[in-house]
Amino acid sequence: MRTIGFMQAMNEALQEEMRRDPSVYVLGLGVHYSGTHPSVTAGLIDEFGAARVRSTPVSEAAVAGSCVGAALAGMRPVAQFSLADFVFCALDEILCKAGKWRYTHGAEGGMSLPIVFLETIGGYVSAASEHSQSPLALYAHAPGLKIAVPTTPYNAKGLLKTAIRDNNPVVFFPHKRLMGAQGPVPEEDYTVPFGQAEVRREGRDVTVVATSYMVTLALEAASKLEEQGVDTEVIDPLTLEPLDTERIVESVRKTGRRVVVDEDTERCGVGAEIGMQVVERAFDALKAPIQRVSNPNLPVPYSRPLEQAVLPSREKIEKAIQQTLAA
Repeated sequence: MRTIGFMQAMNEALQEEMRRDPSVYVLGLGVHYSGTHPSVTAGLIDEFGAARVRSTPVSEAAVAGSCVGAALAGMRPVAQFSLADFVFCALDEILCKAGKWRYTHGAEGGMSLPIVFLETIGGYVSAASEHSQSPLALYAHAPGLKIAVPTTPYNAKGLLKTAIRDNNPVVFFPHKRLMGAQGPVPEEDYTVPFGQAEVRREGRDVTVVATSYMVTLALEAASKLEEQGVDTEVIDPLTLEPLDTERIVESVRKTGRRVVVDEDTERCGVGAEIGMQVVERAFDALKAPIQRVSNPNLPVPYSRPLEQAVLPSREKIEKAIQQTLAA
């Protein structure tokens, strides 16, 4: 199987879905660049033209609002928003229009809202507080939205194709630090289903559930602790809505211990929700308190040393695993 990059995998997903379905189009700031400009939308305009690759002004609210109208009219828009930090001014259109309208009026025979909102997340690049956020919990709190969080080129392509074909609005969150990742991706058509977590590493001593780039850090921590005889299982949810709670609970029942790693702020975050899901369904299986590794409710600093102090790291994950094993 060939090896390609994360960004190329997403680009291929867009190309293939636009060829497959003429109702799919892409819009956003800078999506019109040719194939010589490296980006998720590179070269699309060369094949599909300006009618289906629409470069927009800097107005996230207008982009999101137009997507809602177009989806109601039978189109399948893919909105490229660049950073998730820039999308807060469009939350009314995404949360209250796209999500709630589909949820409220989407019964059999009702309206469909097939929209994909592409929002890049994450820190670790010294981009400061307004360019480094990972607001996964914000969207997970909103009814009617599906949430995809890819971690490899393979599932980035497969999940994006699934998102485009879905009749629900999907928020798709690639991470800055994963955009340059390389991995095996088949040339034939495939999709990755929503709601099916992946066991990225099997183990018997402790379960680590991690999201996005945190999966990479968790796998590094698991490899390091293996030298000390610790056998760590790493679960990658891939989607937060729907969430594969069954797979997570199954793993916790096997190991009896759990650590959750999420780059978002700790309070009311994804880690808290996944932890509560385990407590409600498998409290009897827990041998120790659940440990969380996340941002301690602080804006992400520009300074590299301060950013490292705030965000999760391999060392912090190792410490959390050791703490739950010692309890």
